[in-house]
Amino acid sequence: MWGTIQDKKVVKKFMPYLLATAIFMQMLDSTILNTAIPAIAADLNESTYNMQSAIVSYVLTLALFIPVSGFLADRFGTKRIFILSLFVFSLGSLFCAMSTSLILLDISRVIQGLGGALMTPVGRLAMIKTFPKNELVEAMNYAIMPALIGPILGPLIGGYLVEIVSWHWIFLINIPMGLIGILFAIKYMPDYREKNPKLDVVGFLIFGSASILLSVGLELMGHSSSFTIVSIVIVIGFLMLYFYYRHAKKNNNALFPLNLFEIRTFRIGIVGNLLTRLGISSIPLLVPLLIQLEYGASASTSGWIIAPMALASLSTKPFVVTIIDRFGYRNILTFNTVLLGILISTLAIPSIHMSIYWYIPVLVLMGILNSVQFTAMNSITVSNLRDHQNSSGNSLLSVNQQLAIGFGIAIGLTTLQIMQETEWISHGDTHRGFQVTFVFIGCMTVLSALVFRRLHESDGENLKSKRVNA
Repeated sequence: MWGTIQDKKVVKKFMPYLLATAIFMQMLDSTILNTAIPAIAADLNESTYNMQSAIVSYVLTLALFIPVSGFLADRFGTKRIFILSLFVFSLGSLFCAMSTSLILLDISRVIQGLGGALMTPVGRLAMIKTFPKNELVEAMNYAIMPALIGPILGPLIGGYLVEIVSWHWIFLINIPMGLIGILFAIKYMPDYREKNPKLDVVGFLIFGSASILLSVGLELMGHSSSFTIVSIVIVIGFLMLYFYYRHAKKNNNALFPLNLFEIRTFRIGIVGNLLTRLGISSIPLLVPLLIQLEYGASASTSGWIIAPMALASLSTKPFVVTIIDRFGYRNILTFNTVLLGILISTLAIPSIHMSIYWYIPVLVLMGILNSVQFTAMNSITVSNLRDHQNSSGNSLLSVNQQLAIGFGIAIGLTTLQIMQETEWISHGDTHRGFQVTFVFIGCMTVLSALVFRRLHESDGENLKSKRVNA
């Protein structure tokens, strides 16, 4: 199991570094693209508003293949799959940098997503099996720090790379990090595996088909596609979800067992997580686009505008537990979600003649509220899972988050296009299209607070010493 490493202490020393490398690469890649979208669109001769597929394709691939990461690790070993994931992610990054069209970029992002879907879950699985429970929390906290730092550095690094060299380097910087990770993994990654692991292949194919169809339907809405075609794609997507329900109802080894939804807090948490993130997820992309396209600022400037949001979120983490314990999950999630929706709507206030720095305090407040929101939502979702449900429940939570991010970005950019192209709304003013979009997304977020009203005042009492971060 330990390969050529005789000293388990050495493996435990380097395991957090391996997971941290994977998390940092994934989180940096998830945020670095936001400030570079206009530059990439110009180079590929595409409209900036049609570039959502470059982001959604990556996020959707993560959502699709995260559920099979555990099976592959159990079947072929954590060491082999982790090394493979780093290689595939790095290869996909190289292909992204070499892309000469949006279609090639989308395909390359899918390859990246395949690697990303395995990197972090397999690294986390190896950590869980390496460290005893009394040491795991401290090791995990150390390893997930890059997940908090990546969103801060991503917009800044992306902005400066676009200005100083070219957008290609936002992908090329992954390659040296991936190679270093592979070398460390060869030497220090333990090789865990299980006997006779099982995978619900039929359930995976049905659920994956539903996710792809719904994502494609949302994207087609922003490309002036036929209403009939869009409707058919979305309806078939929901039908596939129904077929998955029928399949899971009769399958004891379902990909996501239906008995998870018999747990009230899990059901509320999953639905609330999805609806809330639909609104929040598009903001880190829409604001840099607004700053660059409407105010004519540089990519690095848009990075400096959005980075404080992530910094505020990181700075709030030490206080989140105290805040939640003081006010309770039901109150926090209800009022915090409403406040987030209001803040998103206030992004519509500045006119084109106002300073772009007006957005910073609003984004800082959003970062603070996001920190509380994500921790509270994720914690309450898994609060009442039994031991045998932890794996499937956490996997579904991860998939739900990625799908929500992908759908949220698609909804945000699609709404923006519709608002800008609808004459009686925008009156030919593209900035007004941004303003109306922020109001729409803000209202959608406020309405999602109704889901959390179904929580009980006592929900989450068993989580006084247990938290799940975003």
